[in-house]
Amino acid sequence: LPIRSRLPALRDCAPTSLSSSGGGQLDDHQRHTAAAAMVHVSFYRNYGKTFKKPRRPYEKERLDAELKLVGEYGLRCKRELWRVQYALSRIRNAARELLTLDEKNPRRIFEGEALLRRMNRYGLLGEGQNKLDYVLALTVENFLQRRLQTIVFKNGMAKSIHHARVLIRQRHIRVGRQLVNIPSFMVRVESEKHIDFSLTSPLGGGPAGRVKRKNQKKASGGGGDGDEDEE
Repeated sequence: LPIRSRLPALRDCAPTSLSSSGGGQLDDHQRHTAAAAMVHVSFYRNYGKTFKKPRRPYEKERLDAELKLVGEYGLRCKRELWRVQYALSRIRNAARELLTLDEKNPRRIFEGEALLRRMNRYGLLGEGQNKLDYVLALTVENFLQRRLQTIVFKNGMAKSIHHARVLIRQRHIRVGRQLVNIPSFMVRVESEKHIDFSLTSPLGGGPAGRVKRKNQKKASGGGGDGDEDEE
């Protein structure tokens, strides 16, 4: 039986085992039973799937399409792409299930509006696309275009899509007041205009970086003419 189902029985037997020990000394079995009775359920955590591997691992058309997306959006590996595909499939399945219900069904009205609000909040659907049919037309590219890495590159803050990933990972980018170092961070429409360099970053007016400080030290010593030219 799982620990969760055994907890009531263990709690009931723990005091008996402690009182029957006499002088207060517990044997190994009683000590194990008492420890199991004191297990806190909140320590256990349920882990769900975040991606799903393709059924046919060596399908040429799919491999070519995945490689193109990985290079275009600067992904680290195929798993990042599979994670987006899995999220998209769950959203589409939810929309497809709601479409099978009647239009006046309370569940379809409540959950459908919540799903559409979420898609509009992240810029995946336009203002006039307030129907579940538009959710079924979403593609992986729609999600990849809302990543922080893609938006940083499109805003001209990085020289390339790969440079944008480096800036984010090295903690140079903030969204509003929050420093974000996750390239796959999904940017909301209202937060897109607040993307800027971090205040602690040399690119955002912060203290100089390690290389620049080293060059300044050489220049102050009188032997840094070549380094100043390189800067």
